[in-house]
Amino acid sequence: MIEFPHCKVNIGLDIVARRADGYHDIDTVMVPVHGLCDSLEIVPAPDGQGTMTFSGLVVDCPPEKNIVFKAWRLMHDACAIPPVRMHLHKTVPFGAGLGGGSSDGAFALRMLDRLFETHLSDRQLEALAAQLGSDVPFFLYDRPLRCTGRGEIMTPVEVPLQGLWIVIVKPPVNISTAEAYAQVRPARTEIELPVRLAEPMERWRTTVVNDFERSLADRFPQLAELKASLYAAGARYASLSGSGSALFGIFDGEPRYEAEADCTVWCGRL
Repeated sequence: MIEFPHCKVNIGLDIVARRADGYHDIDTVMVPVHGLCDSLEIVPAPDGQGTMTFSGLVVDCPPEKNIVFKAWRLMHDACAIPPVRMHLHKTVPFGAGLGGGSSDGAFALRMLDRLFETHLSDRQLEALAAQLGSDVPFFLYDRPLRCTGRGEIMTPVEVPLQGLWIVIVKPPVNISTAEAYAQVRPARTEIELPVRLAEPMERWRTTVVNDFERSLADRFPQLAELKASLYAAGARYASLSGSGSALFGIFDGEPRYEAEADCTVWCGRL
């Protein structure tokens, strides 16, 4: 069985409050981006010996610490599924705020559920996904969702993006989620995110913001420069995705965009 775990971008990201458990309450809309994806193959292990192999971008952790292997372990413990052979080809960059690892973990759960016909409900899969990471449950579904709490509370939301183009730019900087959250100052907003998103997209530039941009600006000035370059190229809206370091711009038509030589650029339809 082969699937293609896709990435996501965040349209707005409000960091609302610091929680007693050490996490943060957030309010964000996550949107799937299907064209930029990894490839994951899972098959039963005929000899009973499970394996985990990689290709593409270098995965700098042992197989047993990879989120895909952790997903198998959760399913093994919950449903007694047997060992499998898994191969992950990485294309979505690390430390980018695009959710590549979270997507791999969520897709692995869905694939294992189908492969071994465990018939877990969506709620059961969500509970397992939440053990892998706060935004992993989002990738169990294939639609824009408003994510609150730690990111695991999801509600459907309409975002007028169908048919538009997106450019994703990844500078040669990796930002860990813990590093990004260490610098933020949580604050509640007067107008909730869905209300701001209901306004014309041209207003999003000032009303739909990613709070990480402010906290990362001094340490990573290139982020602001890249965002400005997306607007200069004609983006209707541009933002940091998640905790970065990737930025994206939304365009009406196929854009002509060239970033600095040290950046990776991907372009496609939403």
